[in-house]
Amino acid sequence: MSNTVKTTCPYCGVGCGLLVERNNQGEWLVRGDHEHPSNYGRLCSKGTALGETLGHENALQSPIIDGQPADWGSALDLVARRFRETIDRHGPDAVAFYVSGQLLTEDYYVANKLMKGFIGSGNIDTNSRLCMSSSVAGHKRAFGSDTVPGCYEDFEQAQLIVLTGSNTAWCHPVLYRRIVKAKENNPALKIVVIDPRETATCEIADLHLALKPGSDSVLFSGLLSFLSRNGSMDRTFVEAHTEGLEDALQQALWYVPSVNATAELCRLARDDVETFCRWFLMKKRVVTLYSQGINQTSSGTDKVNAIINCHLYTGRIGRPGMGPFSITGQPNAMGGREVGALSNQLACHMDIDNEPHRELVGQFWQTQNLTSSAGLKAVDLFRAVESGKVKALWVMATNPAVSLPDAQQVRRALAQCEFLVVSDCVGKTDTTNFADVLLPAQGWGEKDGTVSSSERTISRQHRFLPAQGDVRPDWWILSQVAQRLGYSGFDYSSSHEIFKEYACLSGYRNEGDRDFDISGLARLNAEEYDSLQPIQWPVPAAVKEGTKRLFADGRFYTPNRKARFVSVVPKTPGEALSDAYPMVLNTGRVRDQWHTMTRTGKSARLFGHDNEPFAEIHSSDAQSYDIEEGELVSISSRLGTVVVRARLTDRQSKGELFVPMHWNDQFASNATVDSLVHPVLDPISGQPEFKHTPVAIHPYRPAWHGFLLTRENVMLEHATYWARAKREGLWHYELAGEQAADNWSTVARDLLLSASDVTQWAEMMDSAGGYYRGVSVVNDRLQSCLFIGPDHQLPKRDWLVQLFSKRQLTREERLRLLAGTPGNAQEDAGKTVCACFGVGLNTLIHGIRERGLRTTDDIGKVLRAGTNCGSCLSEIKTVIHEHMPESV
Repeated sequence: MSNTVKTTCPYCGVGCGLLVERNNQGEWLVRGDHEHPSNYGRLCSKGTALGETLGHENALQSPIIDGQPADWGSALDLVARRFRETIDRHGPDAVAFYVSGQLLTEDYYVANKLMKGFIGSGNIDTNSRLCMSSSVAGHKRAFGSDTVPGCYEDFEQAQLIVLTGSNTAWCHPVLYRRIVKAKENNPALKIVVIDPRETATCEIADLHLALKPGSDSVLFSGLLSFLSRNGSMDRTFVEAHTEGLEDALQQALWYVPSVNATAELCRLARDDVETFCRWFLMKKRVVTLYSQGINQTSSGTDKVNAIINCHLYTGRIGRPGMGPFSITGQPNAMGGREVGALSNQLACHMDIDNEPHRELVGQFWQTQNLTSSAGLKAVDLFRAVESGKVKALWVMATNPAVSLPDAQQVRRALAQCEFLVVSDCVGKTDTTNFADVLLPAQGWGEKDGTVSSSERTISRQHRFLPAQGDVRPDWWILSQVAQRLGYSGFDYSSSHEIFKEYACLSGYRNEGDRDFDISGLARLNAEEYDSLQPIQWPVPAAVKEGTKRLFADGRFYTPNRKARFVSVVPKTPGEALSDAYPMVLNTGRVRDQWHTMTRTGKSARLFGHDNEPFAEIHSSDAQSYDIEEGELVSISSRLGTVVVRARLTDRQSKGELFVPMHWNDQFASNATVDSLVHPVLDPISGQPEFKHTPVAIHPYRPAWHGFLLTRENVMLEHATYWARAKREGLWHYELAGEQAADNWSTVARDLLLSASDVTQWAEMMDSAGGYYRGVSVVNDRLQSCLFIGPDHQLPKRDWLVQLFSKRQLTREERLRLLAGTPGNAQEDAGKTVCACFGVGLNTLIHGIRERGLRTTDDIGKVLRAGTNCGSCLSEIKTVIHEHMPESV
């Protein structure tokens, strides 16, 4: 076993610490770091499976120019020349960078310095614009700075936790388990979940408020109104440390003067609203955790301030167990905010529209070319690319062709861009397909630097992988281009040098008037930087320890050091429903996948729970639209159409649909759901409204349906619908088509039959009925199987998938292959429920019915399911409820 390397997880903003080592078989083993304060050893299903994503599959390993391999010198020279020509002919605003929360802080810093400080344009924006910019804007309006006041420990000290706009159980499972543990240790702790959907997070809720989509500002304005009417103002705090209460309170009292008004406008039961308000009134230690359900709306900034208003009014901020808490979506979204990667910011939480800040940063960077105006925000940036205003674009570590709203517009922009550079560790994505130049950047495990978590914890991300091919760090690529453009100050030789400069800038002429200050880390030498332990900023020069909480002293970062109440006028979503588009589309994440699946799509086990794009729809809506469980449906907005699988569930609110954001052209024929999302923006933050798109839904009933399981990565040309997933030892395709093959047997044999003389082939067909089944076995191992039928009612795939992992099929298994189902004595684990330990649905049912497992604790002790990240516990409880013997 090789030496263990400490690093951090490349997924969400919790910032979990990892221990990585390689065993004697060459396999990478990833465990949670029990010493890291973000997770204390816990990992989610995605983190647990990280070792399975480290292969060279689809890795970009050398520069590519116009589709042909190139050397670094040629690629860098071309990028610098084309950017210089564009700047000289059309000005600095004709070029742009679009960057990502996947970058390390040091990469981010160099990108921001180059664009804003030396090219002289504000045109660098980050995909964090899509997830956290409303929180940034809300923080700055209230606090004068983008400051997260609290820390994870507050969840363990709270008396009331409000989870709003966050399926924490699936999107931030490790933090969710921390909340579950806090409730186990303190049964008096109350938890309120505010979400139109009944998600897995509701499992621990004492109260679930399934409010009308978009009505969050109404609810929290109603709460402020209630708190005022019941005399709960912390008068000492409010009078000494805040301003603007009169206008904010007057607006709230006018708009929602009563609990009845709040309930009616939010489409909630009056008693539930009353309970929520009274708990907030009576519980002194309250934490409100919020995420994309708040941010990703056309009035997200106002929603953030509506939440903050309630905490300021009661003085519940900056002290143990209390405060608003924004949980970030990406591993270094916070780092990007800190270095100023949003187009309206400068480095170290300074602002472009602040002249003293511009003078300070320009002086520190020794540049006369610092931009004096904000650049284009993400959606506007890609509009400018399509119109030709932006002529040269550099995309780094992100996949905007999938993740931005109106994705077809983004693809048009990328296709028309005069010069497109993409730096990535992945060779083929929906975005790289458009690139003129591809630059191979180091990925997770290869690169070295720092990241910041949602609680302001700076952690080291260490390199443990040998570099694949000729990949380089993003900061090196940027620095090389900067030098070729003729700029000084980019002669870095390590991430440590960049971090030192960054830390020095944070403390430069900072007399406590700026929140972001890590100048206490500027003195670290290379060895100390390498061994840096997790620490929460600020870390000023005179302080050696981090800072858990801010604002306990009532001093904020506004000019008069007082927090600001913000008058919130609740707004309806930007696009209204209509007869043509009567349903609300809500997009988001699923438990075991991440963003556009460039990493999680490499893990077979992570496809075990959801292997195909889907839409959740309430059973009564499904009945109204003649939709059956498991059939294909088309979902349309005025921008386009996707085809996905229907899932009927009463946990979805009536009139609403949920479709995951992950699937794209690499994994499905037509499932890029953000192509439906209207680019309606928050007017302050520029964040798009991903949570409320008017759509229509209809059954999609092609001529045939099928599935293909094969060890070879192939494609059935007859399919007009397909979804692809990696499984253990095979590829799993779900298929459907508008026109059936004349002879399925010929198609199957041409596609799947091996030339080997040891291949055994079996098939059966009913041409009149539209049925076909064919299987091949090579050297006693299952090689492939193709099942075709006239509708979606086909055998379940789980048992057949499991047979691919067997070195030799038994006689009984061979006899059942064409049936597609096991015999009574054969084991079928069923669909994966617990991805961490690979426990299937049928295994759970057997344990409940035959082994007497009655609780999640019983199942955890015997089967281990639910004992790691716990994100499957809600589903396990449902299985227990549905399959518990009646006699118990």
